[in-house]
Amino acid sequence: MKRIIMLTSAAVLLSGCSVPYLDKLTGEHSAEPQESPATQTNSSQNQNAPSDGSGEEQNQKDNQEVPTGLVLNEEQFNDIKEVDGKKIIQNSSNVLALVNKEYTLPSDYIPADLVRPHVAFSFGGQDIEKSHMRAEAASHLEKMFSGAKKEGIELYAASGYRSYSRQDALLKAEIKSVGEEKAVQAVAIPGESEHQSGLAMDITCKGENMLLTEHFEQTVEGKWLREHAHEYGFILRYPKGKESITGYEYEPWHFRYVGEKAAAEIYSHNWTLEEYFQHVKKV
Repeated sequence: MKRIIMLTSAAVLLSGCSVPYLDKLTGEHSAEPQESPATQTNSSQNQNAPSDGSGEEQNQKDNQEVPTGLVLNEEQFNDIKEVDGKKIIQNSSNVLALVNKEYTLPSDYIPADLVRPHVAFSFGGQDIEKSHMRAEAASHLEKMFSGAKKEGIELYAASGYRSYSRQDALLKAEIKSVGEEKAVQAVAIPGESEHQSGLAMDITCKGENMLLTEHFEQTVEGKWLREHAHEYGFILRYPKGKESITGYEYEPWHFRYVGEKAAAEIYSHNWTLEEYFQHVKKV
């Protein structure tokens, strides 16, 4: 059954993305498709989330556990500084930055290289905040969309970069609407959304009416992305069955750029980004 992830008054898993009607706050077209909820699990369900990407846990593991050649330079791991009880990522421009509900981006982080990729968007030609990505990710997104088109697959980008201030506005509006307890169950805390990194893109298709739905996994577009996204440096960031590890509900539309090498490893081992950092070795 097709299920569109939308805000409800019932408790849901905490969201890393926005609620559709709240787009009005930013002056974006009201006819745009919804953005993904990236619903998050409770911290008690996320106890086996492996690592913050800093490499401390990884280096305690026996070298035998690290697949041959699976090593990264120190600067590719999260550099974390604890501020007021929050673990803030200091090297936010790192393409492999691990962003989740435990390890957050700084409030003042805005990627310096945001561009609008030359791909089809679900909301047309509007040049708005969520139509942007970091340059490297945008270039690979273009290649991925082009590769899909050659096989008769028509993809549409729905939501890319989202600023800290916009996420904050979304959360405040929802608190005003339904109260803080329910609001934080549905809208991500600012800094905890991967969209702020400029490396994530929600993708949809005409068959889903340009919406972000779990049914997307059953479409030819969704299946193609699952099988080929890694070839272009993207991973399905919140896969089914890994909710207790990522802290997020399954999102078949949310793809994150990590680079071709990391994407290939993650795909071949059926890992999440959290699991990747559990296994990789710092050098």
